[in-house]
Amino acid sequence: MNTSFAGVRSGALKKILIALGGNAILRHKEKGTAEEQFENIKRTCRHMVRILKDGYRIAITHGNGPQVGDILLRNEKCKDILPPMPLDVCGAESQGMIGYMLQQSMRNEMHEAGLEFPVVTLVTQVVVDKNDIAFRKPTKPIGPFFTALEAERLRREKNWTVVDDGMRGYRRVVPSPQPKTIVERDSIKTLFETGTVVIASGGGGVPVIAREDGSLEGVEAVVDKDFTAELFAREIGADILLMLTDVRNVAVNFGRPDQKDLDDITVAEATKYLAEGQFPLGSMGPKIEAAIRFVKGGGEKAIVTSLESARQALAGKAGTLIH
Repeated sequence: MNTSFAGVRSGALKKILIALGGNAILRHKEKGTAEEQFENIKRTCRHMVRILKDGYRIAITHGNGPQVGDILLRNEKCKDILPPMPLDVCGAESQGMIGYMLQQSMRNEMHEAGLEFPVVTLVTQVVVDKNDIAFRKPTKPIGPFFTALEAERLRREKNWTVVDDGMRGYRRVVPSPQPKTIVERDSIKTLFETGTVVIASGGGGVPVIAREDGSLEGVEAVVDKDFTAELFAREIGADILLMLTDVRNVAVNFGRPDQKDLDDITVAEATKYLAEGQFPLGSMGPKIEAAIRFVKGGGEKAIVTSLESARQALAGKAGTLIH
């Protein structure tokens, strides 16, 4: 018998925001073909449909790093033939592409499982503060690598910040401001409350600033996807923020003989480990900080684990739980 979204409005079911890591869409050393990404997403959606079948209500967000990187590389390779698009437009393009793959695959996997829930992707804008210190200190590397001569040209012609990335060459870095508000939050909440599986805020959302007259303008920046996921989770009243990555557990003293996997920690313990530098900014740091924000903001718990361990983690048998 099919399960539909009838009765979902009762609010009795636990609500989860699932934040997908990059390996859920594209795996290391893959070329990034549509076929590869669809196959990865199909496997990912199979796991998420099982979570739906367990009785949870879910919304989904995702990363977009490799996909935006490919779009920017195409921009650079075709700049003499086609006008390059700005970074905010590239981010929106990646949201549409990944969202399409996710919503089609979710629908197909639900059909196989005998479930009937609407699935929709929203191209999502995230308001950032134009005075955020990140705009004065760009740190987020994006796009292809350049030679020293190309880097100098880009600094001069486009006013980009391009830094030496060591042996690999030079790379553009852009600001990574904090997300303040999701522009489409009311639409997201309305859809989610009526039983729709909403896919939104992909890649941290398209960063925009509000002008004095209230209109919006896209900016050349990248919002951290984990911080936007936390904001998304709070906006929909999620009980659980489930952040999926490529490891089963978060660890302290990572890579050392005394490495210790963490199973169940408090916000105070997570804050202590973060202050000690246990979680680097470029990997686990934003996830732990987002988890702390979510729980301190009223969420029941945040979980960091792998896609394959997600259901076990929700049952308290795997992953790192922050409460």
